Amino acid sequence: MKLNLFATALLLFAAVACGDELSNPDDAPLRFDVVSSDPVEQGERLSAILGCVGCHTPDLTGEDWSDPELGVLWSANLTRSAADNSEAELAVMISEGRRPDRALLDMPSYLFSEIHPDDLTALVAYLKTLAPKGVRHPEPTIGPLLAERIASGDFKNSAERVAEMKDQAPPDLGPKHVFARAVLRATCAECHGMDLNGSTEQLIDAPPRPSLRIVGAYSIEEFSKLMKTGTGFGGRELNLMGGVSRWRYSRFTDNEITAVYEYLAELARQPP
Repeated sequence: MKLNLFATALLLFAAVACGDELSNPDDAPLRFDVVSSDPVEQGERLSAILGCVGCHTPDLTGEDWSDPELGVLWSANLTRSAADNSEAELAVMISEGRRPDRALLDMPSYLFSEIHPDDLTALVAYLKTLAPKGVRHPEPTIGPLLAERIASGDFKNSAERVAEMKDQAPPDLGPKHVFARAVLRATCAECHGMDLNGSTEQLIDAPPRPSLRIVGAYSIEEFSKLMKTGTGFGGRELNLMGGVSRWRYSRFTDNEITAVYEYLAELARQPP
């Protein structure tokens, strides 16, 4: 049930494990592969890879995640948000978790706080091309359970999570794997944690997320098939990962898939 899944996700985002600070030899953010000189085309690909449709629905008009204990909680209608805000304001929402009047409640901006400025610009350029449709959703309200979690510090809003986690990243395996770490930080860390060790917590609509050390058991061909089709060993259809692969990771370039595979295969060889 999606409402229960969202409730679990609130806890998950507040408790993601910490990794090492992300840096590269040139001490500058790393870009995803550039597949088009057109920023809008690049931004559209990034919107898929970064998972915009997962929370905001395939047409990006938002979804109702409300729950009596948590409050009235909608993911934004991005077609309206893009029309209502400037490029600079949208960039801050995505990477810093705040809009001009308040912090966002549960946008996972900590994942995107270190993406390359040109990738952020491309993503915003794509969003600005969207024709406004659908309605503007109500402002969030805080239900009793969420209020307790905020008061106890168990739940942090998006801007607070950026401040807490913006300098964290998956384990540092050396200069060869810096690009893969940047890709993993912005994508896979959402479910598997910054340390990529996964979670044993059972979600309503999906099994626990495994440690990504499991990739050490895959060949590059098997891993590429998993990324592009969501099909695991023996032709298994993976519940959550199946959908995520098809509408997100199938948009990875072969270079991105290879870099991630080589990093995770090396991680699997490291002591836990």
